[in-house]
Amino acid sequence: MAAIILNVNGKKQTVDVDPKTPMLWVLRDHLKLVGTKYGCGIAQCGACTIHIDGTAVRSCQLPATAAENKVITTIEGLSENGDHPVQKAWLEHDVPQCGYCQAGQIMSAAALLNENPNPSDEQIVSAMNGNICRCGTYTRIKAAIKTAANSKSN
Repeated sequence: MAAIILNVNGKKQTVDVDPKTPMLWVLRDHLKLVGTKYGCGIAQCGACTIHIDGTAVRSCQLPATAAENKVITTIEGLSENGDHPVQKAWLEHDVPQCGYCQAGQIMSAAALLNENPNPSDEQIVSAMNGNICRCGTYTRIKAAIKTAANSKSN
């Protein structure tokens, strides 16, 4: 066990965990931030996506020590009131079905728009590739990202 100091959603947090513990479990089990979901456990489905220094990463395979001295943002920290442009567009386009993948999808979309405020359809598909939606709402996901991009540029 080791004391690891993390900057999560703007707050310094100290956790005493095995240094190899994946960030997903640090967030869920130790910090009680359960918006980040466990999907596949092998960084292939995207349900566990968080931001590390603004970049979308899969938390299920990221050791806690790799996140020290970095800015970590979870779905809970994306916006205080659920009013991030991507979150608003998600609701406008009725993206969620079962909802399980939504936090990871939203985090990937937000990272894309931070990097590229006006992505093409191809860039959206490429950036979102690897975020699996079992309900198949990919058309609505793409539409929501385009709406969020347009709202950010206005």
